[in-house]
Amino acid sequence: MGFAKHNRCRYIARVVAAFAVLLALAPFARSQAPADTASLHVAVHDSSGKPVDDATVHVQVQPLSATDAAQPLTARTDAQGSCSFPNLQAGAYGVRVEKATYSSSALPVLSLAAKETRRIDVTLNPEKTTAPAPEFFDTPHFTVSGVTDTTSIGGHGSDAVVRSRESLAKETVALGETGLPSAAQSAAEKSLREKVEREPTSLAANRDLGKVLLAEGKPRDAHNYLEHALRVAQDQTQPDQSHADQAELHHLLARAQELLGNPLDAVREYQRAAEVEASESNLFDWGSELLLHHAPEPAVEVFTKGNRLFPQSVRMLMGLGAAWFASGSFERAVELVCRASDLNPADPIPYKFLATMQSTQTLTSDELVERLRRFVTLHPENAAANYYLAVGLWKQRKNSPKISEDPAFVAQVDSLLRTALRLEPAFGAAYLQLGILHAEQKDFPLAIADYEQALRANSPIADLKMTDVQIEEAHYRLAQAYREMGETDKAKAELQLYDQITKLSAEQTARQRREIGQFVYSLRDQALPSH
Repeated sequence: MGFAKHNRCRYIARVVAAFAVLLALAPFARSQAPADTASLHVAVHDSSGKPVDDATVHVQVQPLSATDAAQPLTARTDAQGSCSFPNLQAGAYGVRVEKATYSSSALPVLSLAAKETRRIDVTLNPEKTTAPAPEFFDTPHFTVSGVTDTTSIGGHGSDAVVRSRESLAKETVALGETGLPSAAQSAAEKSLREKVEREPTSLAANRDLGKVLLAEGKPRDAHNYLEHALRVAQDQTQPDQSHADQAELHHLLARAQELLGNPLDAVREYQRAAEVEASESNLFDWGSELLLHHAPEPAVEVFTKGNRLFPQSVRMLMGLGAAWFASGSFERAVELVCRASDLNPADPIPYKFLATMQSTQTLTSDELVERLRRFVTLHPENAAANYYLAVGLWKQRKNSPKISEDPAFVAQVDSLLRTALRLEPAFGAAYLQLGILHAEQKDFPLAIADYEQALRANSPIADLKMTDVQIEEAHYRLAQAYREMGETDKAKAELQLYDQITKLSAEQTARQRREIGQFVYSLRDQALPSH
């Protein structure tokens, strides 16, 4: 009996010891959980900002090919409209949100880094939406009272900076959707005219004929039919449908007025379209029109409202960034376009916006350079991506002067530029930047060869062509390099070319500014809206 008791005591002692070991190892086991995973938190709400519970959220790794597709992770939102996906591997993910009676929402691909915690907001709209009443729109804090052809735009820097802002404004306008019939559909004009004759009060016939005439470049005729369609829409007895029709017709009339050379009437039509229906498209085109005609502060207000209503709109963020850039706020502009890039990292357009903004600055931001680095990672065989990052790194070196003395840093910039030239041998801007690098290293013969090659290059790719500013800079830097080599005659000849080209460019820019016109506006509140 004593022996059995002794064995029982020994057994209990072993169990206690084992339990103690498990307790001791528990923290260690927890520490072995993956430390480099990412987390994604999704918040779903409706257009009024109320949480949407019991919505189904799908998160799926974006495969390299169809055969790599994996089953998506799925979760449902709680009473606060939220759900979480912990322990995700770093990579690219697609997000889709669904709920009965709502339109599903598929977000652009987002990129998660190791140890990153990301929160995204998703707006679900009812499947059958009704157009908001005019009072839904906030009264703007600005008034556009006229338009002038003055070329004294002013700005926060050199004329090169102003030209970059104008270029960015045009690129912003290009993001707008045309929504017009193609030229191939112009054969419908005859049948539509016959239909209008048979049914003169038909809203659809007048509107469709106006669209076709706009596509054919006949804005005056289009304007007449669109105005008649608008009167018909205003007489409709169905308010919801009337709002939708009126918004579309004001939008079309705005395009007609712009083509007729009446930008003031055009911007007012865009405003009416947004007041009747504050859609993403209406707000974006209104803001773009203001930005195009050198009214950055009003554009900031419109794009800010658009971003508040449509936080997942990439182009709305880009438009807001371009408007702040035109107002002289580089850091805020970069922050907004970086956010646009994060919404859809694979889209090259936000990177182009960032590169344009960067071109006007002596220094650059780390945030901007990191986005350009991601562009190269996602598209290593994109010539523009390699060039943008090379320029970003070169400007970044001024934040830490010692970097430029590091052979590894110089080799990295050189490699990126040569990769860009391998991918596009006629990339003049890449030759120009290569010349700048060699000139700083006092290798003037090589810099001269680079500058000359830049001026000879003529890329067939529109986005890679040398801008007027870059051409002027190439001639100026070539003159400086010749002077360093003691070739004063050649330096003098290049400076003369530089002066001639600068003068011609200024005249051309002045003509374009007169054609576009500049809005005259006043602000009720001089403080720019926050965002």
